[in-house]
Amino acid sequence: MSGLAALETELARQLVLIGQGGADWTRPRNVGGEHVYDVVIVGGGQSGLAAAFGLMRERVSNILVIDENPTGFEGPWETYARMITLRTPKELNPIDFGVPALSYRAWWEAQHGPAGWEAVDKIARGDWMDYLRWYRRVLGLPVRNDTRLELIEPLEGGIHRLHLAGGSSLLARKVVLATGIQGGGEWHVPPMIGNALPRALYAHTSEPIDYAAFSGKRIGILGGGASAFDNANFALLQGAAEAHVFIRRKALPRINPIRFMEQVGFTGRYPALDDDAKYAVMVSFLGHNQPPTNDTFARAASWPGFALHLDSPWLGVEAEGVGAKVTTPGGAHHFDFLVLSTGLVSDPGLRPELRLVADGIARWADRFAPAGERHALIDAHPYLGEGFELLPRSADDAAALHGLFAFNYSALVSLGLSAAALSGLKTALPRLVKGVADQLFLDDRESLVADLIAYDEPEFLGEWPVANRAGAAA
Repeated sequence: MSGLAALETELARQLVLIGQGGADWTRPRNVGGEHVYDVVIVGGGQSGLAAAFGLMRERVSNILVIDENPTGFEGPWETYARMITLRTPKELNPIDFGVPALSYRAWWEAQHGPAGWEAVDKIARGDWMDYLRWYRRVLGLPVRNDTRLELIEPLEGGIHRLHLAGGSSLLARKVVLATGIQGGGEWHVPPMIGNALPRALYAHTSEPIDYAAFSGKRIGILGGGASAFDNANFALLQGAAEAHVFIRRKALPRINPIRFMEQVGFTGRYPALDDDAKYAVMVSFLGHNQPPTNDTFARAASWPGFALHLDSPWLGVEAEGVGAKVTTPGGAHHFDFLVLSTGLVSDPGLRPELRLVADGIARWADRFAPAGERHALIDAHPYLGEGFELLPRSADDAAALHGLFAFNYSALVSLGLSAAALSGLKTALPRLVKGVADQLFLDDRESLVADLIAYDEPEFLGEWPVANRAGAAA
């Protein structure tokens, strides 16, 4: 036996050695004969899959992962991500929970050997997705695809009804929103563009784009983040004649604070900071656009049709024939299609599935007042508890929010690089799992404590002969 089959055999052995499995300790529930899941995880990408495995390690297996995408296309990797490789170091072990045979490196070496691993610079995007598919299969994780959440409705008794597209629903005690980068708000489209152009003339980098349809065409890209260069390279690779990247800064961003955070423990220890320090860190962090990796920039810049425009904000945009006209301080440019690398806004009020409870969710603006200038993007983030739980604005909001966890990019300000960042998942996942499991336990503490006190099942069944008891006659 060799390759993946041997690795899977070894993984099964390692899971036994660490005591994986066993009966659940949670108390079954149903409402009117309808099954209630202990936890429903919304999102079957890397965060959702790993959260499910983490809960199963804690003997919480009455769970379900739902994802709106077809099987094997969860997350961004085969939908809108267009980078050639991941941007994170290959040595990170974000979702294996310290189980060696479950690590990406073990999976890679089982197929390509140790020398193959040494030859890897960064993990290829498609290889990472293949690893996630293997991870789901080999762990037997309960995932239901083609299932889109539309609304979370709080019910009595700490239960939530999850209304799904198509009219069906699920019941859950806990809901984990493992919904990635965009799952805590929405991608930002500047009103200057959204109000001026028909939808057919532009797309955000987060959307599916048929770049092959623009073969021989001119593409204009707004924004200087890493995704701008990913999309420029991808468009040119698909046959676009030109791809122009416009940046309002006078120079390309060069500093990636994530690399520093990985080196000095910020990814794991950030939650221990007080709110003053968190606010200061995030003001600095959000002031840096994530630069492209050196190889990504080199690939894009190598194309004869690539152009970079520094100090060139878009001052105006208008439809022009079948394309768009963009005005910058340097003059007008004419494109067949526009692509927006303009980031996102994190605010639970922007999420349609949270519309029944969003007004009651505490934001940073509600809980913290900085000594200096306020930062609107930071203030709109939810102010989360230590286990990623949504917290209420007032006591009246507490019951409706109890059991809801934001394990997506909106956790950035409260808990740092964590829920939707590979750099932070290794330390964030145990925090989430503990938060969810603790809540499940504490919700049932009265009955659990009562049952413990009443517990009278004998364990010792031996008898000491009467003749040998102390005080017995010789």
